[in-house]
Amino acid sequence: MTHPGLSIDGFHDPQTGTVSYVVADAATGCAAIIDPVLDFDGPSGRTSGASAQRLMDHVNARGLSVEWILETHAHADHLSAARHLQDRVGGRIGIGRNIREVQRHFSGIYNLDPGEFPEGGHFDRLLGEGDEIRIGQSVATVLEVPGHTPADVAYRIGDAVFAGDTLFMPDVGTARADFPGGDASALYRSIRRLLDLPPATRIFVCHDYPRDREPRWACTVAEQRAGNIHVRDGIGEDRFVAMRAARDAVLKLPALMLPSLQVNIRGGRLPPADGNGIAYLRIPLNIFAAPA
Repeated sequence: MTHPGLSIDGFHDPQTGTVSYVVADAATGCAAIIDPVLDFDGPSGRTSGASAQRLMDHVNARGLSVEWILETHAHADHLSAARHLQDRVGGRIGIGRNIREVQRHFSGIYNLDPGEFPEGGHFDRLLGEGDEIRIGQSVATVLEVPGHTPADVAYRIGDAVFAGDTLFMPDVGTARADFPGGDASALYRSIRRLLDLPPATRIFVCHDYPRDREPRWACTVAEQRAGNIHVRDGIGEDRFVAMRAARDAVLKLPALMLPSLQVNIRGGRLPPADGNGIAYLRIPLNIFAAPA
């Protein structure tokens, strides 16, 4: 399943811990960008394309043609640069088909016009289990991996799997499952599905939060099964669910959750400007509980 003609370059954003990827097919120069970050400074309310520019510089330096901009889910910890990139380098924006459930929930929280989201509007393609995406001569297969959110998907290309927030590096563990529509049991089953892949399969994660090492974002299924602190071999579903419930109960909401989700359910599109020409982000008050 290896693809010797496939290059994978990760770009770590230290502000959010996010890793974005440029995946390129060497034979054709076609590429996909996965989980890009739009920088956002909360105190000033300013967005910036600095992180996205790193991806564009890489694409341009290698003469790549971007065919896809892929999201593993609607992120709660950073704003998506999908639309920012599409306007500059092209490509179709894809996400898991269950984004419709996430859109319904959060459009209600933000009191957005439901007509803005007709059947997953704002995305060029909604992706389901087994769908295939061509990146030049390479093929990415979509795996539905709900649990962190109902819309999470992973992308499998040869011996590489881009797992989003379904798995972190082994010493970090797994993502929370207490967001609306999240489900720890579903997350466990999604993870075990990934860990049933061949041991040499490479897992590329969307975040890394190291304490005493440099950031890393790739390991093998074998390494996950042997050493993941939350879900290594021998840890059953009941134990995992109990761990996640206890851990999630004391986690604070991600710092950028409320700004980011109203952008990310729009495929990275910023809110439309008001009559004065200024766009505004909405912050719903007293909706989410403080950590215990």
